[in-house]
Amino acid sequence: MTTQITGVYNILATPFTPDGAIDEASLRRLVNFQLNIKAYGLTILGVLGESAKMGVSERRRVMELVVEAVNERAPVIVGVSHPDAATVIALSKAAFEAGCAGVMIAPPRIEAPTDEQIYGLYADYAAGFDGTIIVQDFPPVNGVIMSPEVLARIAENIPNARYLKLEDPPLMQKIGAICERTDKFAIFGGLGGMFFLEELERGAAGTMTGFAFTEILVAVYEAYRKGDLAAATRIFDHYLPLIRFENQPIINLSIRKALLQRRGAISHANLRTPFAPIDDGTQQEIDRVLARVGISDPTQKIAFDTAAI
Repeated sequence: MTTQITGVYNILATPFTPDGAIDEASLRRLVNFQLNIKAYGLTILGVLGESAKMGVSERRRVMELVVEAVNERAPVIVGVSHPDAATVIALSKAAFEAGCAGVMIAPPRIEAPTDEQIYGLYADYAAGFDGTIIVQDFPPVNGVIMSPEVLARIAENIPNARYLKLEDPPLMQKIGAICERTDKFAIFGGLGGMFFLEELERGAAGTMTGFAFTEILVAVYEAYRKGDLAAATRIFDHYLPLIRFENQPIINLSIRKALLQRRGAISHANLRTPFAPIDDGTQQEIDRVLARVGISDPTQKIAFDTAAI
């Protein structure tokens, strides 16, 4: 049975101990934390999961731990991008054997690829296994820009590639361009949720992002889905300073892990090298932005009173 993928998926951070090992206890705790604040599903081993800093055996271990901790409570999407196509296919097969709902794949770094090359990559991946593919369009990862035309061709002709994780600005214009060419893609935004409301208005099916306050995005999505655009807008606008602050270029993951630590979801905010640390001034700015949006205790799930926002 194919799982419908929609709504707010948290791109799970990978917790590490101070000596750089995978913090398995924190990873289990983080899974439960995200599900308790009503993430619709989890996307693991994405860019912000630091998958590029792990070996294949570590990536498999993270997947095993997450699947075990989720225990069929929500769908799990696994990032399996890798320069070697055989490794992509092997990781994908392992993900589906473990019961995951889909795999997310970005093209490897290719110098000036043609549309035909990009289409061929996804056709080859799809021929290597049975299961749902989420196409990842995020040029900062690999320098590959995928045109609306080739993305529509993938959606129209590769039946198990009907989901798109889109992070190629201008986001809303590209969503519109793709939707003009095909209605077979369910499109998910990202970029920390900074344009989530606008993405929904352009026809997005949800978002996949590592924003540390998943329940905020869930509240926006559910209000919008119920047809209450005014409530969705009030929630989104109220918390936008925090969304914007967390998604700062270069240090976004460092801020995100600091917030997850403050929320009690992970024990340590460590990243693997290379990474950009945050200074004491940024830690103080975190205090101020939390106060600015009215979050006095980040360990608690936010309760929304849209009339008061």
